[in-house]
Amino acid sequence: MEEKIGMTELYAPYLRIREEVDAAVDEVIAQAAFINGPAVARFAEGLADYLGARHVVPCGNGTDALVLALTAAGVSPGDEVILPAFTFGATAQAVLLTGGTPVLADVDPATFNLDPASVERLVGPRTRAIVPVHLFGCCADMEAIMRLAAERNIRVVEDNAQSLGAQHVASDGTRRAAGLVGDIGCTSFFPTKNLGCFGDGGAVYTDDDALAARVRSIANHGQRGRKYYSEERGFNSRLDTIQAAVLNVKLPRLDEYIGARRRAAAWYRCRLEDVAGIELPCEPAYCRHTYNQYTLKIAGGRRDRVRERLAGEGISSTVYYPWPLYRQPAFGGVCRCDGLMHVAPALSECVLSLPMHTELTERQVDRVAACVKRAME
Repeated sequence: MEEKIGMTELYAPYLRIREEVDAAVDEVIAQAAFINGPAVARFAEGLADYLGARHVVPCGNGTDALVLALTAAGVSPGDEVILPAFTFGATAQAVLLTGGTPVLADVDPATFNLDPASVERLVGPRTRAIVPVHLFGCCADMEAIMRLAAERNIRVVEDNAQSLGAQHVASDGTRRAAGLVGDIGCTSFFPTKNLGCFGDGGAVYTDDDALAARVRSIANHGQRGRKYYSEERGFNSRLDTIQAAVLNVKLPRLDEYIGARRRAAAWYRCRLEDVAGIELPCEPAYCRHTYNQYTLKIAGGRRDRVRERLAGEGISSTVYYPWPLYRQPAFGGVCRCDGLMHVAPALSECVLSLPMHTELTERQVDRVAACVKRAME
């Protein structure tokens, strides 16, 4: 029987950097610098340099990053926050944790990202923020979103948990790192991300000095300068020093990791672009895609048949996401939705993500693609 092909591969990449990672972790242990050790500051500086950001504030995880950013942006009870209905629940959970109300917009059928026309239909007097989620490694249409936000004086908080390293390209050719087009951006270092640590981790980044200062305060129990003196409500969210040490080893290789994913995506495209009934991931002109996931749209109600065929041949696949947010109990009774929404529910019925990671070989992609083709015959 042929080898199994998993959605992700975490051990093999570690083996290539094992000596550096082990040495970095040993240094943290030798220093006993477990909380806010020097490695955390080094990582914040390194990521800021990579992104071209004035400020990077590391934190405990991607959800904390969202809560910190939304709170710093002024979201409070009674406010509404517009976000896509087709995304992971953490985005809406973070809004609820601030006391705000999630308002769910439809998404673009090609990119799966926030549809600006749907956002415009939903903007109202209580709209405090818009949260474009850069899903699967692809940027949302930020120019259209930023125009709308500027007209209405609305904050834009970018959920960049799946697209660190992506580049947004404006119509005038200007390039900015995803997460730095709006007011403030957030990311996650969950192990399967393009830049993943060995546990949980996250960061908030911005060019706005005041927002950065507020994020630092909220993440440190509301303390600003004076220890043991809380000036506002906050909580404790820190990037563990050992995780920062791991990330310091991996950050210089981030473009290499993205390149490996883009190479695997090109192999998939070459083998699947002519298969009837399948729509491949879109790479719009305004984005350099990083392929955190490789997600197909499968027509004709055949998605589950393809998934079963893959599983039967030892190949993993995943449905991201099987339910739009408004069909989940945590959100259905508290959110407001675009009444014209139709793309998000349709995507939940047809999307399927194939294995995608830095270790995929051309032979493995051949196997996956051949299995998909057979299932579609």
